[in-house]
Amino acid sequence: MEGGFDYDTAFTRNIGWLTVAEQARLRASRIAIAGMGGVGGVHLLTLARFGVGAFTIADYDRFDLANLNRQAGALMSTLGQPKAEVLARMVRDINPEVDLRCFDDGVDPARADVFLEGVDLYVDALDFFAFDARRAVFAACRRRGIPAITAAPLGMGAAVMVFTADSMSFEDYFGFEGCDDDERAVRFLLGLSPGMLQRAYLVDPTRVNLSRREGPSTIAACQICAGVTATETIKLLLGRGKVLSAPWAYQFDAYRNRLKRTWRPGGWRNPLQRIGLWLGRRQLERMKALEAAHD
Repeated sequence: MEGGFDYDTAFTRNIGWLTVAEQARLRASRIAIAGMGGVGGVHLLTLARFGVGAFTIADYDRFDLANLNRQAGALMSTLGQPKAEVLARMVRDINPEVDLRCFDDGVDPARADVFLEGVDLYVDALDFFAFDARRAVFAACRRRGIPAITAAPLGMGAAVMVFTADSMSFEDYFGFEGCDDDERAVRFLLGLSPGMLQRAYLVDPTRVNLSRREGPSTIAACQICAGVTATETIKLLLGRGKVLSAPWAYQFDAYRNRLKRTWRPGGWRNPLQRIGLWLGRRQLERMKALEAAHD
């Protein structure tokens, strides 16, 4: 169909790794993605190229110059434009027939259930420090029986966790209830990546500033996150392939050529995890002291 769009032709190169019937299932699926920044934008475009037919996306932010190093929608031509709006244009340029719902004011924790209406799977791409919104969306996924994936871009790799109706819940695993944001940051980071593979090659630790909620991030890590998340999505939506769900987590680090799987029954209560959290809190205090010395 020269000059026009045809779904079957557009995604024919998926067939072989997917059956025709499986491709049709992806076309009939809706995925929600909160956050259209570093990982969220590339999640959306990757899943669109798998032929997923419907998305619900959310982001209240606009692109700025500091996004150019890693965010799929960040171009000189899109600076100052709303992230959700830009990514909506990009995904429609891949699949003009896509069914797209946009929440351009982001995800309000009180409206998490509205955001997830009609959704088959949720992909977490919220800012690392968006703890209240993240808790609310994962809790709503749990109530609705919606599988959820979170993949953090760490160094030049990805730390991945999957939560399903049969796995530990997000709250049981991370234990955010009653914690301040510093403690949540430690629990989230150490929960996702108990092995902390990326720490060995962080060449300038002063670039991590938790008080300003800043840290380095690379396009390599964002692209790896998208690849592994899309793969987990395929397994969950099509019901084939082994899925390691919480309390399992895994981290792949391309820089160190390493894959580390971890199993933490009890989540944050696990004795090994408690040791890691104690060490993490000490490291956080040292980092905050360095930040204060540089301010």
